[in-house]
Amino acid sequence: MEHSAERVVDTVKADRRRVLIITALVAIPLIAWTLTQMSLLSFGTQILNGLSFGAVLFFLASGFTMIFGLLRIANLAHGGFYLMGGYVGITTTLVTGQFWLGLIAGGLAIMVLGVFAERVLLRRIRGLVKPEVLLTIGLTFVIGDLSLAMWGGDPRTVPLPGYLKGPIQIGDSFFYPKYRVFVLGLAIVLAAILFYIDRRTKIGAIVRAGVDDRETVAALGININAVFTIAFMFGAFIAGMSGVIGAGFLALLPGQDFEILLFALVVVIIGGLGSLEGAVLGAAVVGLIDSFAKALVPELSFFTLFAPMAIILMIRPNGLLGKAP
Repeated sequence: MEHSAERVVDTVKADRRRVLIITALVAIPLIAWTLTQMSLLSFGTQILNGLSFGAVLFFLASGFTMIFGLLRIANLAHGGFYLMGGYVGITTTLVTGQFWLGLIAGGLAIMVLGVFAERVLLRRIRGLVKPEVLLTIGLTFVIGDLSLAMWGGDPRTVPLPGYLKGPIQIGDSFFYPKYRVFVLGLAIVLAAILFYIDRRTKIGAIVRAGVDDRETVAALGININAVFTIAFMFGAFIAGMSGVIGAGFLALLPGQDFEILLFALVVVIIGGLGSLEGAVLGAAVVGLIDSFAKALVPELSFFTLFAPMAIILMIRPNGLLGKAP
């Protein structure tokens, strides 16, 4: 009976999450449509702009929320990981002429940097929130200065392969950049992989157990420190790849590490820290808000982004899909 009751409660919670996701994703475009009555072509363009930008944010936020969920580390160096990963990917692509090799190289370079940051720097101060925050912010400044010294201050974009250049035709008169559609599809694939690992594999079960009760997992004989390192490596790898992906339509330049980190923080705060579903929802919501706000009221683009975040925090301090600590 108890197990049946628990299953019913879990089903109700899952249904509520689905309702929240559908409501949030449908409400934003409908409100914009109602307020402006923009043309169907412009409306579709803004939706795709928002979702493709949200896809880049999901790449970054998924790694951030994974690291926080398991290690309880708010890794504010994630923006620096994005920036340097993008630069490494651009350089590799220019040298080899292979976009996919640049994508992997950007991820691997930041994965190595992530291992150093977790094992050498953060492990010594684990559990000390303020030192962790200050250290990761300081690491972002160090990465930013190194990137400026190595790659200069001019905006850079990653060279795209021929099959990702130009527009794709949808219908008779709607054209949209192929690369943005590719980024959106890649984010869907990543989300599917992450959900599969989280729900269907042994390592996913260990990670979820470690999020809920790290001490018990360690008592069962599982090397929880190794799990922490693997999670940090994987999160850093995704952050490095996101820099290369974002460099396809968002030029890399000094200072973008903090700007993209700001958006990623809004994503995880709205969706819920430590929640993969929250990262999906938050990225889509932030992307759509940013797209419609810049098109309709560009002078209030930051207000329209942070005001909903403040309202959500007042109503649900743990985010839309976050769990209470």
